[in-house]
Amino acid sequence: MRRVSALLAGCAVLFAHPVLAAEAAAPAPEAADAAAGESGPQIVVLGTGQTRQTQEIKTADLAVLASGTSPLKAIEKLPSVNFQSADAFGNYEWSTRVTIRGFNQNQLGFTLDGIPLGNMSYGNNNGLHVSRAISPENIGVTAVSQGSGAIDTQSTSNLGGTLEFKSIDPADLLREHHVAIDASGSYGSAETWRGFGRVAVGTPDGVRGFASLQYQNGNKWKGDGQQRTLMTNVKFIAPAGAINLEGWYSYSDRVEQDYQDMSLEMIGRLGYDWDNFGPHQYATAINVADIANNIDNYNNTTGLPGKDGLSDQTGLPPSRPAAGTTFPGKIKSVDDAYYDAAGLRRDWVYAFGASGPLGDKISFNIKSYYHHNRGQGLWGTPYVPSPNGVPMSVRTTEYDIKREGVFGSFTYDAGMNKLTVGGWLENNDFQQARRFYAFTSRTTPGIDFHHFLSNPFYTQWAMAYNTTTYQYYVMDDVDLGALKLNLGWKGFDVENKASKLAAQSTLATGSLKARDWFQPHAGLTYKLGGGTELFAGFTQVTRAFTADATSSPFSTNQAAFDAIKANLKPEQSDTYEGGLRVNQGPFNAVLGGYLVNFRNRLLTIPTSLGIVGAANVVQNVGNVRSYGLEAVANYKLPYGFALFASYSYNNSTYRDDVVTTSGVKATAGKTVVDTPKHLARGEISYDSSTLFGRVAVNYMSKRYFTYLNDQSVPGRALVDATLGYRIDVGQRTPLEIQVNGTNLFNKDYVATIGSNGFGFSGDAQTLLAGAPRQVFVTLKAGF
Repeated sequence: MRRVSALLAGCAVLFAHPVLAAEAAAPAPEAADAAAGESGPQIVVLGTGQTRQTQEIKTADLAVLASGTSPLKAIEKLPSVNFQSADAFGNYEWSTRVTIRGFNQNQLGFTLDGIPLGNMSYGNNNGLHVSRAISPENIGVTAVSQGSGAIDTQSTSNLGGTLEFKSIDPADLLREHHVAIDASGSYGSAETWRGFGRVAVGTPDGVRGFASLQYQNGNKWKGDGQQRTLMTNVKFIAPAGAINLEGWYSYSDRVEQDYQDMSLEMIGRLGYDWDNFGPHQYATAINVADIANNIDNYNNTTGLPGKDGLSDQTGLPPSRPAAGTTFPGKIKSVDDAYYDAAGLRRDWVYAFGASGPLGDKISFNIKSYYHHNRGQGLWGTPYVPSPNGVPMSVRTTEYDIKREGVFGSFTYDAGMNKLTVGGWLENNDFQQARRFYAFTSRTTPGIDFHHFLSNPFYTQWAMAYNTTTYQYYVMDDVDLGALKLNLGWKGFDVENKASKLAAQSTLATGSLKARDWFQPHAGLTYKLGGGTELFAGFTQVTRAFTADATSSPFSTNQAAFDAIKANLKPEQSDTYEGGLRVNQGPFNAVLGGYLVNFRNRLLTIPTSLGIVGAANVVQNVGNVRSYGLEAVANYKLPYGFALFASYSYNNSTYRDDVVTTSGVKATAGKTVVDTPKHLARGEISYDSSTLFGRVAVNYMSKRYFTYLNDQSVPGRALVDATLGYRIDVGQRTPLEIQVNGTNLFNKDYVATIGSNGFGFSGDAQTLLAGAPRQVFVTLKAGF
């Protein structure tokens, strides 16, 4: 925590020099304008008054989904948002992907109450997933900017959009009460059950806070294993005169046993229900590994000496039992199924901030935070034996993050002009290692994939990465009556450093820096009258490099890194967008268009199967151009009915061929992977004082998973539904029973693509099947 103190001390310097100051959170949208003339509160706000394409999803829209559903699944209804997950809740991190306008998750920005969440990827090196930061019931607003987003976002990766999650104010829970208790319990398919409880205390305009506890556990929908979460959130707000003090604490313990990555060939041969070998199939996993070792053409591809991977380095005898050379059943390869896999994550997040006026015209906002993560990704690998002769071992990728930072802003309101100057500082120490652990024997695994492992028999590599971030921005909101302008720029300096923690590590060490002090932003809105307005904007964004051992420029060997370092360029995007908004009582709609020029695309090219994990090749490979159309509308009908619809068209193509050591890959003109051209969502809902429900259809067109577009998964339409009933029992809120059904027509489909990355051509084990029809029942009460 000494670095936190140093950062807070540095904050005093930061605000002594306002040009370096940082914004804590984006200015609040003109929610009052959006709500004007509406019949009842809106749960989807379409960004009235904003100079860019943006929408907000409110708490009520998340509450109508199955209890525990990720806020990412709630936003899939918005235009240009492509969300995928292999589970019904959208929480399974290995499968969770969100892309916007052709930009993948690593090229988006994510924050929670301004606290940076990094890129929220599975092997996260600079943050944590929102599902490990806050319980869904504690989210007040999820704001989505489909373009590059606000320049005041604490992110150096938001080339193509930002998602800002905002926790609820305890005042929204208390109102006329000094104590408010909310509780819910759920049960459903795959023996899934979940409990949530929250206690709020205080007064709406005084000292107030809440504490919540969430526990969820359920079987995988196929195969053997569980997915479990324990989380607690605590928040307080304490007025101190005109200043508000605010604190946040979150603890999360996540255990996820993985589904097997599939190829199209595997799905055709083995079916959508095929999965890894679980604890009850240990003997089968041993038999398959033995057979693989007996096949003459089964070659070790670990990059380590010996057919059995580590055998030559550990002095172990090779395993050659008389198991034959024919795999059982429909199995054709040792890679068809591995013995179990799991992701373990523990996170602690602390934050403390203050905000308020400094006189009549100046206000400020400042917040410090600390995040500690410990993680292990476990994979039963047949490529490396255990020291006792068991033909498998457990391969882990291990993570340790310690991040500390501070961000803040000053705003000067001069009437027609509102000038804001802000900044963000962060120090991130990240350690990552690849280790191997032994199974107990050929008959008993002796390893529980629900728990962190210790005492490895071999460490292949262990690396330390440090990333320091300095970011500032300047923004001026100019109010000229019907015409409003938003002008400004941001800049940053981000340095990544890599060093070895284990002498035998062969991955790259050294440093990289990305610096761009001027990234301009300009936008306008013009009110035409009658609740109609035009908006237009331009934003230029640079994405900083990241630092890890599996996907960054450091994920290669030293010679390759030294060769690319001098010429490697950070990715950049120019976004042009504009459109028309209509807000006329019960009808709200947006029609917009955009053009994005994306430069210096970085491509990480895997050189092995995911389970093998050999060094990658990383290089700049040219440009991408995207253009598209977005439409979204809400219409509130009489008698509690409402309609919602959204549609987006996206055309994203590579502009250049890729030159590799094996030759030129003709990618120019090809569609960007994982970028459906068409996305559509339609909903009809009903809500009275007692009965409520919703039916929603989600359509996604074909997606390519090779850069040469020779492999794809077909489009799919999924139907979800909610039905609920409220009973007034004289408590703070009515007693509520809710039934949720997902994938109602039980469609077989591929959910996630690119789980093991993308290749230039050919089928690959990089697909995850989507969950079948599942039903969950929830009982809610408030006291």
